[in-house]
Amino acid sequence: MVRPKTQRGIDTKERIIRAAANVFYQKGYYGGSISDIANEAGVANGTFYIYFDSKLDLYKYLLSEYGKRIRANSSIAIQNAANRKEAERLGIKSFFEYVLKDQSIFNIIWESLYIDKNLFDEFYSTFAESYAQQLKKAQKKGEVSNIDPKVLSYVLIGITNFVALNSIVLKQEKNTTHIVNEVMKVLENGMFE
Repeated sequence: MVRPKTQRGIDTKERIIRAAANVFYQKGYYGGSISDIANEAGVANGTFYIYFDSKLDLYKYLLSEYGKRIRANSSIAIQNAANRKEAERLGIKSFFEYVLKDQSIFNIIWESLYIDKNLFDEFYSTFAESYAQQLKKAQKKGEVSNIDPKVLSYVLIGITNFVALNSIVLKQEKNTTHIVNEVMKVLENGMFE
């Protein structure tokens, strides 16, 4: 991937990235072509290759950017949390609101499982490793139960992903506060009487 040196180059690259996100969302990785991306971006096919070596190169870039943006949003959302419970609430809400704004997230992230399983694994492993470190810190403070932090990180990622997918993407619910409150009931009280 080439880093543009001019504002015009930066703008062109951004148009290609936005176009690719839309093409992959609408047609999928295998259904969308470089020509589709270039047409959507309003550039010639050859211009695509100035910035990216291949469709896979662009896809990997998009996947990496989604991960960075989600983690950055979460970090900002939880930075003033008084404890881990509050951090979970704020982090979950942040993710739900991100999904509400960009519902293509699941198409792009989960399709990586069928493009290259290592991409999918790396995407979620990166999240889980960072999450597990935060959970370990909370365990040392006595804020989280003594559960394997790696397993717990995947449990929390799974809950958040599937609730967002079902409630926000498929059911088009807009009230993220209600959804977060219901998830927190499970986390706070468990599901068994």
